[in-house]
Amino acid sequence: MADSPVSGPRVLFYVQHLLGIGHLARASRIAAALAADGFEVTVVTGGVAVPGFPGPGVATVVLPAIASDQGFSGLADPSGKPVDDAFRECRRDRLLQALADTRPDVVVVEAYPFGRRQMRFELLPMLDAIATMKPKPLLVTSIRDILQERVKPGRNEETVEILNRHFDLVMAHGDPNFASLGDTFPLASAIEAEIAYTGMVAAPGANPSRERYDVVVSAGGGAAGRLLVEAATAAAQASASGRPWCLITGPNLPQADFDAAAAASSARLDIFRFRKDFPSLLAAAGLSVSQAGYNTVCDVLQAGCRAIYVPFAAGGETEQTVRADRLERLGLSIAIPEAELTPERLAAAIERQLAKPKPPSHALDLDGARKSAAILRGLLERPARA
Repeated sequence: MADSPVSGPRVLFYVQHLLGIGHLARASRIAAALAADGFEVTVVTGGVAVPGFPGPGVATVVLPAIASDQGFSGLADPSGKPVDDAFRECRRDRLLQALADTRPDVVVVEAYPFGRRQMRFELLPMLDAIATMKPKPLLVTSIRDILQERVKPGRNEETVEILNRHFDLVMAHGDPNFASLGDTFPLASAIEAEIAYTGMVAAPGANPSRERYDVVVSAGGGAAGRLLVEAATAAAQASASGRPWCLITGPNLPQADFDAAAAASSARLDIFRFRKDFPSLLAAAGLSVSQAGYNTVCDVLQAGCRAIYVPFAAGGETEQTVRADRLERLGLSIAIPEAELTPERLAAAIERQLAKPKPPSHALDLDGARKSAAILRGLLERPARA
């Protein structure tokens, strides 16, 4: 009789994207790496569906979708209707059922408790349920390299209390030589859970596209990209250089804003909502102009092209500004504050950057997806766990 195939460790990976798609994209890259390493992965998503994510090779559980505005002031369904108690209870029950059905060896929660406090109505019941499971799965939080610094009094203390009560590992997806957890989380030394740095979660390097643009402008998911899109279309129209430009608005740019941008397309400016081959376009580009979101920065660093960052800063957001400033200090890019963005300033910065050599090579670790899988496997295989 043939031996039954041995199944790999089971992972339940919770991710909730609200305004953009960066959280979902990073979680999807990690989930793919876990699957490639032999883990059985179930991804629980709670945001508006994005084509292509989480991707093949993983199971998915889709909770009723929740979205948010730029200020994260409230939660609503995709139609804009505020969520009520019945909606929350439905999501909570589905999440708890997914936990019971998968019987995971590891539960990975993206962002919480450092972020996503809005989802406590379902996450705290899940943490309590995990605490009673036998055998109890490892509980891991998955966070980006740089955290939001402006938080209400007491929030950081609350985060540490939840971490120390429930979590086994903080998996920080960054290179500590670029940004360590303590740089943007002042109570890092009070965390009792292990902290592991994975490197940045970049996609594999891509071959240069045959479709070459001197300037590739991208607005991430697009929900917060209107200012950059408007400045870029005006700068392209005013440019006298004749260089070919490409503008990728992001799938979540409001339709009226996309229509206004599309009206400015020309033989010199191609406009798209989304390009699956974005890394290949960057690999062939002379210059990238973008916000300073985690995933876009990873793609730009992987491509090695010149870069201008216009970090998203509405609602007191600090993360992208910190990242853009650090990249500028390394000589890998320049930054334009969002509040100072004009078509004229953007056009002048583009010409200056294109006149310079490509940035120097860097030593930042971009292998974070594969190393995330290796870290979790190593944690499971420790003698204490066995």
